[in-house]
Amino acid sequence: MPTKYIVVLGSLMSGLGKGVVTSSIIKMLDFYGYSVLPVKFDGYLNYDCGTMNPYRHGEVFVLDDKSEVDMDFGMYERFLNKNITGDLSITGGKLFSSVIAKERKGDYLGEDIQIIPHLTDEIHKRIEALAAKKKPDVLVIEVGGTVGDIENSYFIESMRQFSLKHDVVFINLTYVPSLEVVGEQKTKPAQIGFRMLLQSGILPKFIICRTDSKLQEKTREKLAMFASLDKERIIDDSNVGTLYELPLHLMSQNFDKLLIKDLGLRLRKKDSAKYQLWKEKTNKVKNPKSRISVAVVGKYVGLKDSYASVKEALVHAGAQENVGIDIRWIESDDIEKKGIPEELSTADALIVPGGFGKRGTEGMISAIKFARENDVPFLGICLGMQLMVVEYARNVAKLKNADSSEFNPNTKYKVIDILESQKDIELKGGTMRLGSWRCRLTNKDSIAYKLYGEEYVDERHRHRYEFNGKYKKILENNGLRITGVTKNGSLVEFTEWSGGFGIGTQAHPELKSRFENAAPLFVGLVKEAKSRKE
Repeated sequence: MPTKYIVVLGSLMSGLGKGVVTSSIIKMLDFYGYSVLPVKFDGYLNYDCGTMNPYRHGEVFVLDDKSEVDMDFGMYERFLNKNITGDLSITGGKLFSSVIAKERKGDYLGEDIQIIPHLTDEIHKRIEALAAKKKPDVLVIEVGGTVGDIENSYFIESMRQFSLKHDVVFINLTYVPSLEVVGEQKTKPAQIGFRMLLQSGILPKFIICRTDSKLQEKTREKLAMFASLDKERIIDDSNVGTLYELPLHLMSQNFDKLLIKDLGLRLRKKDSAKYQLWKEKTNKVKNPKSRISVAVVGKYVGLKDSYASVKEALVHAGAQENVGIDIRWIESDDIEKKGIPEELSTADALIVPGGFGKRGTEGMISAIKFARENDVPFLGICLGMQLMVVEYARNVAKLKNADSSEFNPNTKYKVIDILESQKDIELKGGTMRLGSWRCRLTNKDSIAYKLYGEEYVDERHRHRYEFNGKYKKILENNGLRITGVTKNGSLVEFTEWSGGFGIGTQAHPELKSRFENAAPLFVGLVKEAKSRKE
């Protein structure tokens, strides 16, 4: 059976949640046993997300195959509950690089190279190659940006052309605002967005309406009439209790069956076990038996999307343990200026996540010291583990002014140092220690081993600096436990405090956490905090 295609486009404004909608569509089809994969187009001319500032673009998500991709890929994996690959990420930078490389080789036989047909054809070839290679029943293509943007206009035109020779269902996500003054939902913005799609030659089969409150029936009828669609094809995307409820909410409107019919697929029986598990976990997120607070002390908390995977990993762990998580976002800069805040001193657990650069690191170190001295359950991730080592070296092993060479290249005690393999690298993109790395847990009595339950584990990485092995012996003699190393034993992957629940990992375990399969380290942290509170 040839692959079917769904194209999800957003109109009017960004930030409506195309990634969540796309992920929900993927999950709906997964419930019915169809093999489905996402493709994401991003119009920026970066080759990938690796060099992007998290304050501008949100977190950089890393896949097993070392690809640095848009944060929506994290949402896809969390919903689909499987690893996906970097070739499913198509950026403007990749497309233009490919076309120019072909032109330099003379592949176009002297033609003048243009957006149409050369760039649009390149898009067709990439998507068709993905379908031929991976053979999914359905490819769901999310078009980044907003209809009307120059950056994605050529991609939208390419999808119009693509639909002339393939089975494509277009879906428009739009915004329906509510005016309290008049007490009604206004459809004019959605109409304008729809008209812009028509001007692009695209007629969507569904309009999904992002609203603050439930879509009113008269709103549905008005939009249906304007778009020449049956009103059941105007879909409510109002706020629900948790984003993981959205697939269920869409299915309650018969969207799943209509979509499957439009794709020309045979309606299969739902996987009831998978569907019920999703419902049960969703209910636990909405109605937990108890609650805990977790402080997250980071460098980029001004934009919560910078730590999207950390946030979701806590939700997953909470769903598994039937406990609600109140996240207290704390800017590490503020700790340097004002000391330990009440939000941290009264929290049930602490996470220090990843990051780059010196700013705010002393605030993180102060937070880690507070957790160690006050026996607060602690999880350090990447930079968080490195600063856990720095704090321990300074305050327990008495290595005065110990630091990372990233922040203080002149320190006498470089307990964290750059990898030898990284010292001569000049290019920034795609050159860190990236992707999935195998770790050997060395102590069956460690927190890590008890949580993972096996000797070898695989987690994803994204960093340049490492624990400096020269200080391994002195730190271990002072009570810091090295409980995990790379498979060949050359690099440190896990550190733990001798007493209490304190663990750091050089990896990013949040990147492999799934709603149906929570990350063990986050489950351990939540379980520890929950048991202490009870």
